Amino acid sequence: MQEVSESIRNGRGKAELRALSIVVIGRNEGARLAKCLDSIAKVRSVVVREIIYVDSASTDGSAELAFQYGAIVVVVRPERPTAALARNAGWRQAESDLVLFLDGDTVLHKDFPQAACDALSGDPSIAAVWGHRREIHPEASIFNRVLDLDWVYKPGLTEFCGGDVLMRRKALLETGGFDEALIAGEEPELCRRIRAHGYTILHIDHPMTGHDLQITRWSQYWRRATRAGHAYAEVSERYRGSNDPSWTSERRGNLIRGSFWPISLAIALFTDIHFGFLPFALWLALLLLLSVRSGWKARWKEGSFWTLFLYGIHSHLQQVPILLGQLQYEVNKKQGRTRKLIEYKARRAN
Repeated sequence: MQEVSESIRNGRGKAELRALSIVVIGRNEGARLAKCLDSIAKVRSVVVREIIYVDSASTDGSAELAFQYGAIVVVVRPERPTAALARNAGWRQAESDLVLFLDGDTVLHKDFPQAACDALSGDPSIAAVWGHRREIHPEASIFNRVLDLDWVYKPGLTEFCGGDVLMRRKALLETGGFDEALIAGEEPELCRRIRAHGYTILHIDHPMTGHDLQITRWSQYWRRATRAGHAYAEVSERYRGSNDPSWTSERRGNLIRGSFWPISLAIALFTDIHFGFLPFALWLALLLLLSVRSGWKARWKEGSFWTLFLYGIHSHLQQVPILLGQLQYEVNKKQGRTRKLIEYKARRAN
């Protein structure tokens, strides 16, 4: 890796190549981080000026691993670690005008940096470019399979991006970067401020990263959705009543859908006492019918009926933990408490 990195750095003077800095963030990523850094070494047609790895107080040797790969290592040890804080620590040290952000559990497609740079060079109003992120192991669990489809979006101008994205450093400076107080949802929130400065966000039709979600248990799935609910509540509250009320409609919709399923289930189970199995059967039939409809609407994402059916169930049942995350945010706010990072991924050393 060190030899490859050195050859990339030696190409800095080639006028035909675009230079960029790569910021990788991680916390106890282990072998996933090694795969990420290996993939960076394979990029083509761009100059990687530097690789900056920002570690959020890992205890598995991730910082030492990144140093061995030749990365500039920045270790942050805040009382309340967030991805936003780590990303800010990275891009503020970057030398290039273009900064590629990666999560430490991703594998970079070797041609994405060039494709993203081409898109940026063609339009100075574009501040951020992202591509397709897909799961590396969708077959590992039902959760991986359905959540893989959550990464699928149609190309074109968008209101948001995810954690893997190429950004202009100028736009980061103008907006102040990511909001370090957010434990989730920091990328869409930043995109909202970027768009307020007159920039656009572009999703290109090109593979970007493979992601190692590694969700194999219901409890992990539940915590991840709870974190999403917390993000909906916190971000939407900030811009409520503005001319661009980010996530307000999503938050309201979730309050309805997330309440409907547990309340209707409770009613069905209670009325079973008088009407037998019929109320629960009707509740289950409604869930399955709506899941089929949701899966049908998402058929452009996937060709497998079984996967689409599971995705449809996920699209409805996830509303319950998302609602719980919203309620937890409201309770913590009233009690003057700040929620710590919600982690769902198990540590893996090898």
